[in-house]
Amino acid sequence: MPQPSWHPDSLAARLPFLRRRARLAAAVRAFFDARGYLEVETPYAVAAPGEEVHLSAFATERIAPDGARTRLWLHTSPEFAMKQLLVGGAGRIFQLARVWRNGEGSDLHAAEFTMLEWYRPGATMDDLVAETHALLRAVLPPVVQCRGVRTELAAAERLTVAEAFARHVGADLLATADDAPALAAAAGVALRAGETWEDLFFRLLLERVEPRIGHDRPTFLTHWPAAQAALARRDPADPRVAERFELFVCGMELANAFVELTDAAEQRARFVADRARRAALYGDVGWPLDEAFLSALAHGMPAAAGIALGFDRLAMIAAGAPRIGDVMWLP
Repeated sequence: MPQPSWHPDSLAARLPFLRRRARLAAAVRAFFDARGYLEVETPYAVAAPGEEVHLSAFATERIAPDGARTRLWLHTSPEFAMKQLLVGGAGRIFQLARVWRNGEGSDLHAAEFTMLEWYRPGATMDDLVAETHALLRAVLPPVVQCRGVRTELAAAERLTVAEAFARHVGADLLATADDAPALAAAAGVALRAGETWEDLFFRLLLERVEPRIGHDRPTFLTHWPAAQAALARRDPADPRVAERFELFVCGMELANAFVELTDAAEQRARFVADRARRAALYGDVGWPLDEAFLSALAHGMPAAAGIALGFDRLAMIAAGAPRIGDVMWLP
């Protein structure tokens, strides 16, 4: 029978990783403090936890002194709340936030984990790529090794999603947008029953692209198809793609970043479409649209770029830990 995580032998085995995690948190705070960022805290229990189609949230309840009950949810990201602070004029902000995503658990996933998010008014995607690379170099050694992959941090690779599909899948991704049979033919795979273009896109991304990037050096995978824009704005130079990137280090996805969408009407339309897709796949979400966030966006959010980085995975890389539970005090 496995030892409980509090057992002295179990804790002693993780303690070197956990000490490295503590030093990493201090280094992250020093990095942002030196760059004029303000550390913030936003609520964890919220009326609307997020709108990502495939994420499942934890439900909870607030009981008021008069006995009134309000259903709340543990947030899947502090993004909506932090953007409200941008509208209010908070300027450059960051947060080391606990977040919850129900149904997740593996060597790289935990249902409760720590997210490092930061937002920089006026920043472009180039600015955010450069700053993220600078963070890696500031808080990690020049060469890291994790889960059998060795990565040198001195230089990073930038690759658009379309370039990655051309190189590793052999398909012209943008030419086949929304045409699942055409993408399957270009990739030389059979289209599965009921498989949509989005389903096939992610299958090819997971099977052919992600295993081949972010190994010898960090890879910034940029300019995602517009259908995968999430909360990113479309690229003014090419509306077929969005100003979004993901970062891969030691073969692991480490971060997801956007040049932020600031158009409240377009954001509402995307939320409505995402909720319809979620309802078709999983049933009603159980929470309302985040009207507080949409109201703030309509008031006027400054142009900004922001990023969500998995702090526990960063700690794994810093410590060379093979599992996410190794860098958690009580996994």
